[in-house]
Amino acid sequence: MCGRFAQYHSRETYLEALGDKVERQIAYDPEPLGRYNVAPGTRVLLLNERDEALHLDPVHWGYSPVWWHKQPLINAKSETAATGKMFKPLWNGGRAIVMADGWFEWKRDGSKKQPYFIYHQSGEPLFFAAIGKAPFDKEEENEGFVIVTAASDEGLVAIHDRRPLVLTPEAALAWMSEKTTPAQASEIAHEGVVPVEAFAWHPVNKAVGNIRNQGAELIDEIADPLV
Repeated sequence: MCGRFAQYHSRETYLEALGDKVERQIAYDPEPLGRYNVAPGTRVLLLNERDEALHLDPVHWGYSPVWWHKQPLINAKSETAATGKMFKPLWNGGRAIVMADGWFEWKRDGSKKQPYFIYHQSGEPLFFAAIGKAPFDKEEENEGFVIVTAASDEGLVAIHDRRPLVLTPEAALAWMSEKTTPAQASEIAHEGVVPVEAFAWHPVNKAVGNIRNQGAELIDEIADPLV
């Protein structure tokens, strides 16, 4: 994880879930984003705080600093990101949030692979912890972002051993806050996470594996999963 996710509600739906007392520099837009198959290498609306207000910036999903000559990285482990050479600067000064409605994981059994869609049981928006090269509005200087992941547990581990670090609305705001220290961010990564029992999941069509497929039918449950 995380290699694909869905972001299909409007930006207003996600922002309302954060509460109505949040200062924002984001234009009102009630139109659904309609992205059912967001893939690495594309630009994603990244929620971040600058000058004590929330901003939305389209940022490349995949971190590739100028000295990095391999494939861009798309995830960072929460257990090591705060201290590792690659991600520590991003953890310290580039924390952001990816707004989502669910994510996809592929369950494997030998050569068989079956995609599953994972979402909040209540249908409420999800807030993935992310880190990247700030400021995110400087497109020519931006090196992208990664989604922070955590170890799965309980029933979800049967699908995949990693999952995005999904934060509660309150924790998401604190994660982005410029007043939050790196040490406090580490505490949020442990204490502000939505528990696994809050999620539900079901098998979906393998068509989600092709990034050209973007329709709402990609999140529909199928009756005959391979795994």
